[in-house]
Amino acid sequence: MARAKKGKVGRRDFLKGVAAGAGALAASVDPLAAKAAAPAAPARRALPLPPVEGDPPPVGGEVLTVDRTGSDFMVDVLKALGIEYVCSVAGSSFRALHESVINYGGNKSPEFITCLHEEQSVAMAHGYAKIEGKPLCMFAHGTVGLQHAAMAIYNAYCDRVPVYMLIGNNLDATMRSPVYGEWAHSVLDAAAMVRDYTKWDDQPVSLQHFAESAVRAYKIAMTPPMAPVLLVADSELQENPIREGTRLSIPKVTLPSPPQGDSGAVAETARLLVQAENPVIVVDRTARTQAGIDHLVELAETLQAPVIDINGRMNFPTRHLLNQSNRRGAVVSSADVILGLEALDLWSVVNAFHDQVHRSSRSVIKPGTKLISISAADLYTKSNYQEFNRFTEVDLAIAADAEATLPALIEETKRQITPQRKQAFQDRGAKLAAAHNVALEATRKEATYAWDASPISTARLS
Repeated sequence: MARAKKGKVGRRDFLKGVAAGAGALAASVDPLAAKAAAPAAPARRALPLPPVEGDPPPVGGEVLTVDRTGSDFMVDVLKALGIEYVCSVAGSSFRALHESVINYGGNKSPEFITCLHEEQSVAMAHGYAKIEGKPLCMFAHGTVGLQHAAMAIYNAYCDRVPVYMLIGNNLDATMRSPVYGEWAHSVLDAAAMVRDYTKWDDQPVSLQHFAESAVRAYKIAMTPPMAPVLLVADSELQENPIREGTRLSIPKVTLPSPPQGDSGAVAETARLLVQAENPVIVVDRTARTQAGIDHLVELAETLQAPVIDINGRMNFPTRHLLNQSNRRGAVVSSADVILGLEALDLWSVVNAFHDQVHRSSRSVIKPGTKLISISAADLYTKSNYQEFNRFTEVDLAIAADAEATLPALIEETKRQITPQRKQAFQDRGAKLAAAHNVALEATRKEATYAWDASPISTARLS
């Protein structure tokens, strides 16, 4: 990748240039001669020329800056990934990365956004990913910063949202400063504290290792089921200069296609849906994009089947006549086929749970009702944090991404529909539309109660 452009004076040469200029100025003045000549009018003296790029440092001076560091290359990698923003609370363990984003990268793609708390940084990344469909980056200390961020990371993990995290760490004990708290801010395995609720992590030991792991992490985060990923950027790797002649490359970023359902299983799903008298579609984390919403609407309209939206995503228009979420109990209890699309908690849809002194549950579906699940959750599950909910017995389980599978399911469903079934679908759709309008009118009527109350009613707010 092409290096970011620099001015005539490299940013890391600036300080040593200033030091050289100051030394030359001090050396050009003789204190005794100046005192003897005090009564006379001082002669105009030419000031030394300002330093330019390429000037050698002063003899015996300590070189405190370098021109091209590992963090510059890391920023090149972030640019190659298309990262637009970095949300962060500034920290010393990633100071080189911070500086490279601002000066080397021009503070553009990525742009550094200063936050007041690491939990805010991850929360912003969480919301950004759900809107943009891709992650932004978060920088943090590998110890206290990651501890602060932990709750928000867990939120993103439970919501299956990609968050891209880079944390700083001082792994080499001989390089830790005893003055600035680097010992307390260093850790042997920085990612350990969040490993149970991140999808992947790595601690690169070279810049080429960093480039390859950075691309790998991005691909893993963006492959359904999505989740946060974390890379540890060692401070020495960030701050040390890149040796002359070092050959570094950034791998091509190629995202894998989301997994689609097996064609035979998709055909069987279509058969069950077409033959059903009362099919129901249950959606939760189904639609990631507008295309996903459009495909879901098309499937529902093709079947004239009711949709129950659990609202894990913006899946289905609330005013669509086939949206029967407000009639969930009646619709589910009469179903003979239920299709769950990324339904995280399908068990709670088909069962009622009573939280009393003695907890109990019972099924709310008819005997013989067929349950079908299409979900990428079957492809990835961890054990310690048990956010995967109660196990649901299903008749057909398709381990695949629901949004990616919808086009094939729609095509197969249309192929299997006969003229007789199409007429039955139209009759069913008319009944569902009437029920939707009745439920909507009832909701409007309920909203009129306490309309002018103070404090304002929740119905009026909605």
